[in-house]
Amino acid sequence: MTPPLALTVAGSDSGGGAGIQADLKTMLALGVHGMSVVAAVTAQNSLGVQGYWELPPEAVRAQLDSVLSDIGADAVKTGMLASSALVETVAEVLAGVTAPVVVDPVGVSKHGDPLLAPEAVGAVRTALLPVATVATPNLWEVEQLTGVKVVDESGLHEAAEAVLALGPRWALIKGGHLPGAPVDLLSDGTTEYRFAAERHDNRHTHGTGCTLASAIASHLARGEDVVTAVRLAKEYVTGAIAAGFPLGSGIGPVDHGWRSRESRLNFPE
Repeated sequence: MTPPLALTVAGSDSGGGAGIQADLKTMLALGVHGMSVVAAVTAQNSLGVQGYWELPPEAVRAQLDSVLSDIGADAVKTGMLASSALVETVAEVLAGVTAPVVVDPVGVSKHGDPLLAPEAVGAVRTALLPVATVATPNLWEVEQLTGVKVVDESGLHEAAEAVLALGPRWALIKGGHLPGAPVDLLSDGTTEYRFAAERHDNRHTHGTGCTLASAIASHLARGEDVVTAVRLAKEYVTGAIAAGFPLGSGIGPVDHGWRSRESRLNFPE
């Protein structure tokens, strides 16, 4: 039988820890067939992003049309889109898709390197977020998109309201950079859900945001509702962070295959 289908529209990470590479690994780990539309190519390693090159809008549209016209998708996830032209192109296509859309409004890399042109922020606000089923900004992206600066957990509600005002059906505000135990807030403007997790003492967390958004899309593709998809995705990414490993001389990636490795370790001889 054909497994559930998830499509990622994002940038390529040559170091393999984030971007499309992380998305596809996550989808495979969660039992979903992953497909990809490459929007940009980065030169990237454990130390940071040395450069990136966006694809022409017609190349991105052609990839979208190719996959969606023949194969289709049970869920779509967007990540790094780099420019206004690409944001608008992707948003226009996804406006005609009935599958749920998870928007990770990527602005910077784990190392703080910019991955979205400053002039493209407006296009994310006005074109991309209105087609999102779930938007998953971190606190820096919340401030970039809405001007709301969150300094403690009490500010997550205001952040969610501000993001929801831009059009997504649900907003997941990621509070992992706040002090204390990490808490994320999911809201549809009526009901709020808080997801707490253990903070692991592990610096190797490259790809966390991409992995979480892709995990949510994967569970949506499997037919879960938004709240369940976020809960299951949080469980998966928390385990991946705990198992993150060193790579190169900088920040290593989370371990997308942690469950299969645990299964092998626990399998009796």
